[in-house]
Amino acid sequence: MNTHTSLIKFQKDLWDFYNTHGRHTMLWRQDTSPYSVIVSEIMLQQTGVERVEPKYIAFMSTLPDWQALASSPNKQLLGLWQGLGYNRRALYLQKTAQEIVATYNGAVPEDRTLLENLPGVGPGTSGAIMAYAFDKPEVFIETNIRRVIIHHFLANQTAITDAQITTILHGIIRDIQATCSPFSPKTFYWAMMDYGSYLKSQVPNPNKQSQHYSVQSRFEGSNRQLRGKVLAFLLTKSQASETELLSLAKSEQQYNNFVNILKQLQKEGFIQKNQSKYILL
Repeated sequence: MNTHTSLIKFQKDLWDFYNTHGRHTMLWRQDTSPYSVIVSEIMLQQTGVERVEPKYIAFMSTLPDWQALASSPNKQLLGLWQGLGYNRRALYLQKTAQEIVATYNGAVPEDRTLLENLPGVGPGTSGAIMAYAFDKPEVFIETNIRRVIIHHFLANQTAITDAQITTILHGIIRDIQATCSPFSPKTFYWAMMDYGSYLKSQVPNPNKQSQHYSVQSRFEGSNRQLRGKVLAFLLTKSQASETELLSLAKSEQQYNNFVNILKQLQKEGFIQKNQSKYILL
């Protein structure tokens, strides 16, 4: 599995694919500033590239830097985010901007531990930032990377841990560093992402062999869908009554949980209740 020969073959497969079919024109690959990288990484969490690309263009045109994002009104921010889902990520991104402006004077820290202290930035995102924005050979795992490693090196195993995948990634990076000069970590991970995306359409999902595999909950009829509907409704109106918002519930589960959903949205800083009306903050 970890022999030098298997690593060489893997590298050939990876680079042959990337050189021929890599998605080289992605805007966040043209602009690898920390701001561009972080905005795109948060957008791409649980959202496909096709949906992100037009939203990224509009977002960057309207909010081109940390200062603009930090001071953006919620209505503007959520309007730009509408259609990406998981609106909580937009607030995390803004809170990250506010912290970078206030604590780091607008300069993103080149330190993985400090990055993981930022809202909404976990181990995978911090590793991606280090690789893409700072070209550092950090090891991180996400869905496409996991898919590539399992397919090439762990195909006959089950209950695969991320610790196993991390060990293999360390070996691959060490091998590339020893044989390629200069070595660009960001290019390596771009290749891994593109190859993993390709494999998704070519082979049965290797990620089902991982201990970390889980099926995303159904969106249609979910409370997550109602949260999005409430915010979208308030984007078009200055205010709305609870009765108006309740009409958006399309399932018994949504109806029964509606009060809790409104409380959650208030707690998270999306909406506010003024007397009998709700407004978008």
